[in-house]
Amino acid sequence: MNRDLTELLDPELKGPIKMMLSQMPPMSFENLPAARAASRQMMAAMKMQWPVIPGVITEDRSVPGPKESPNVNVRIYRPEKLPGLLPSLLWIHGGGYMLGEIDQEDLTAKQFALKGECVVVSVEYRLAPEHPYPAPLEDCFTALKWLSTHANEIGVDRSRIAIGGASAGGGLAAGLAILARDRAEVKTVFQLLVYPMINDCNVAPAGDTLPDTLFWTRENNLIGWRSYLGCEPGGKEISCYAAAYRAANVEGLPSAYISVGDLDLFAREDIDYARRLLEAGVPTELHVYPGGCHAFDMLVPGADISKRFNADIYRALKRALHI
Repeated sequence: MNRDLTELLDPELKGPIKMMLSQMPPMSFENLPAARAASRQMMAAMKMQWPVIPGVITEDRSVPGPKESPNVNVRIYRPEKLPGLLPSLLWIHGGGYMLGEIDQEDLTAKQFALKGECVVVSVEYRLAPEHPYPAPLEDCFTALKWLSTHANEIGVDRSRIAIGGASAGGGLAAGLAILARDRAEVKTVFQLLVYPMINDCNVAPAGDTLPDTLFWTRENNLIGWRSYLGCEPGGKEISCYAAAYRAANVEGLPSAYISVGDLDLFAREDIDYARRLLEAGVPTELHVYPGGCHAFDMLVPGADISKRFNADIYRALKRALHI
């Protein structure tokens, strides 16, 4: 029989997450417009509880898009009290490749700007399935290239550019790191991968011997990959730029920080990817949080495990950008 994963949650997560699961229906992508509307509604409710983060200047820009594609919108976050050229983080939001927008990242981006003492550029990439791979990744590369070529204009030291993202955003960041290495147009120094979605082969259905996971389920994962790839996941033709786990060669990639809960569907693929990076000589720090499900830091931000999770990320970002 399947395990009751809620019983394995960190003690501070267990009560709030059990309550959430009892009060909200499972996320379904059968009606994608409805799922996106529900996601925005949930995010709006969460934003009502966000603290005010002073000391960060924000600016929206529209960046010329890839060839024959629309412009890419970005939001720039700069610490108000830090003059001169600063390192930068290109941040990519999550949402299973199908959901999400830069508005949902305001709190995260502001915290990164202050804690990491850096300029954060958040990317509004096109979403699948309307815009499958490579469109979302090319939007992210376009934003990265714009960040590098306009570095002085926005107060960035182009020799210290990091990339990062959470969940599907982490998957895009991992693919972007490989793409940037191979195109050799922009040098990146660090990849911040927060429970990244990187393996399109991790789509086996849940069953008696394969437990499902909380919030981001195996069924959701299959739909997300199918939408992003524009075909069935798991085929031999899938590019490593779309699913970084598939990369045969990870040498020469920027140093990495990978964090994930041990109850997350992505735990095994993230741990395996960290091991491969280390074996290829890429400086890599891996954190696995016992009792953490997918996005636990967002769901229960006041829990000690969530505070440690975020504090570890802030320390890693600052260390990578200010050495």
